[in-house]
Amino acid sequence: MSLQDNGGFEIVLQHHQMPRLHFTPPERFRFSTDIQIYISHVNQGGHLDNAQLLTLVSEARVRFFKTLGYSEGDVAGHPIVVGDIGAQYQSEGFHGEVMCVSMEPTDFNRYGFDLAFQMREKASGRDVALGKVGIVFVQREIKKVAPVPAAFLQRLDAVFGPDAP
Repeated sequence: MSLQDNGGFEIVLQHHQMPRLHFTPPERFRFSTDIQIYISHVNQGGHLDNAQLLTLVSEARVRFFKTLGYSEGDVAGHPIVVGDIGAQYQSEGFHGEVMCVSMEPTDFNRYGFDLAFQMREKASGRDVALGKVGIVFVQREIKKVAPVPAAFLQRLDAVFGPDAP
């Protein structure tokens, strides 16, 4: 049995197995940044810790917004928050490896969008993780969701080209 939304996110349920997340990556990623795995990112098993993977994705997210000329506290006049995050692990990452984290804004709705990500080990191209971060715009004064600012959409077009919604 499979439950899927229209954003490429799928939960696969198989008889007597734990449900698993599966992501379908976008056709292309128009932003990427390199981030090295430090010893503080590694767990006792000797590989990239799952919580630290989210730290690396968060750093890439900050860089994505910075490329657009924004900080997360002020994206076209609104702060953003992470509404949800999901990751599908594909292989281990190790101390000293450089991860290429690629991102693409997808699945826009009235109040935000998904920031799809793909993490690969740079030297070999080995897939490490795939997932998405749900971005939500907020009205600072009343702390409620806000519509996606038109200025943000215009900036996406200007920086990444017309494929942005």
